[in-house]
Amino acid sequence: MAAGDTGVKICSDALILLGAEAISSFNDGTDRSNTCDRLYPGVKDMALMMYPWSFAYKKVQLARLVTTPNTEWTYEYQLPGDRLGNPRAVYTTSQPYARVFKEWEIQGDKLLTNEKTIYIDYPYSTPEFAMPQYFVQLLRYAMAWHLAYPITEQQDKTVYWQGVAVGAPSENGRGGFFRQAMLMDSQGNPPAVIEDFSLVDVRY
Repeated sequence: MAAGDTGVKICSDALILLGAEAISSFNDGTDRSNTCDRLYPGVKDMALMMYPWSFAYKKVQLARLVTTPNTEWTYEYQLPGDRLGNPRAVYTTSQPYARVFKEWEIQGDKLLTNEKTIYIDYPYSTPEFAMPQYFVQLLRYAMAWHLAYPITEQQDKTVYWQGVAVGAPSENGRGGFFRQAMLMDSQGNPPAVIEDFSLVDVRY
């Protein structure tokens, strides 16, 4: 894990890659820190949502609410406040290798279903200290990409760092260092971790 890394340090490293001065905090009074403060949370969460990273999800039992949905479903459950997007998978048991359950629907911050017990795997806004070094490096490149024009006003630097982070547009965000990070993350993880990452079963 990336002990000692923080959002400020990641942004500072990205600024150095751009030939700019580092920042001491997100509110040190400089235009650089203000820009980093505005951009970093969104860039971080989008990077976490772009792939089912092995370190960036939790498994929890959802709390069934006393209220009932005004739909065809019988029960509603409160989704976690730190989630990013919809669950990766839903289960009716906490047993290992349980069958993925598909009869559910998301409405706002609630999960609706007819089952009395629900567990979910879900991506969450992972703190920097819990991120592996390859993901921290990806964030450095991603921040250099997003900071390039606001800091340097040079479009060619934006294009360059986008390529370093996620590759050319033709690679659909799966090239550059992102591809290497995916490969490093997949080492030691069974294919089912990726196969279960599907949102097509969510009803809207």
